[in-house]
Amino acid sequence: MALKGNLKDFSTTQLLNLVNLARKTGKLNVKEENQAAFLYFKEGKLVHASGNGDSDHLMVMLIKTGKLTKDQAGGVPSSNSDKIIGKYLMDQKLVSREDIVQGVKDYMLEIVYNLFTWQGGEFFFEQDTEPSTNRITMPLNLENVILEGSRRIQESDKLQDELPDLSRIALKITDKPLRGVKLTQDDWRVISHIHPRNSVKQIAQNNKMDEFQIRKIVYGMLQAGLVELISPEGLEQKQQRRPVTRAGQKIAKQTPAEKRSVVTKLIDRIKRI
Repeated sequence: MALKGNLKDFSTTQLLNLVNLARKTGKLNVKEENQAAFLYFKEGKLVHASGNGDSDHLMVMLIKTGKLTKDQAGGVPSSNSDKIIGKYLMDQKLVSREDIVQGVKDYMLEIVYNLFTWQGGEFFFEQDTEPSTNRITMPLNLENVILEGSRRIQESDKLQDELPDLSRIALKITDKPLRGVKLTQDDWRVISHIHPRNSVKQIAQNNKMDEFQIRKIVYGMLQAGLVELISPEGLEQKQQRRPVTRAGQKIAKQTPAEKRSVVTKLIDRIKRI
């Protein structure tokens, strides 16, 4: 079955998690009105990206990321091979190898991080399609990409909608390995206070964090699949009018973040198929 749909129904986080867990190789095309992004993956790792009609040529990447000026680029011989261009630039001491590596990474990541802000967009995955052999590829861990992309969400209203009542949710660490995941000091502070009896609000108070800060941290770890939401132990559930069915009652109580957590669990099963 072809992997296609719309980001309104299947978020960027879920899409990248699917590619990561299924260790997919191919090209992901995402388009919305005048925006476009093209991501290449190899065995679940992001290796190349381009977008918005930009050429994926090395020169464009280095200029966009400030590693090379347009004046410097004007004197570079024409070539369709990134490797040839890269060698020339290093020989002329216009850039270093580290500049090229960082420039390519920054260019790729900016395209992916921008996808986290899209409200919709048709996507289609082309299985086993790889970037041109003339391009420089750079394998990046998608778990770190998802974590950082989620951290960049700044809208307080969105985070409030995702995690409304911090006193009624707690966290549970999943079995996803933390090795290779780049956690911040604040991430570790939150993780150190995770306990079935500790609500997210209590974790925030223990770490002297405001609600916006704790929501950003929890949202990022939740989207990366590092934690899942549970009800705090001992929490007294208030009696509410029940929906017609038990299933309807359960769905009605779920926050958007909880619903996405369920979808992420379903995606995780791909590893066992």
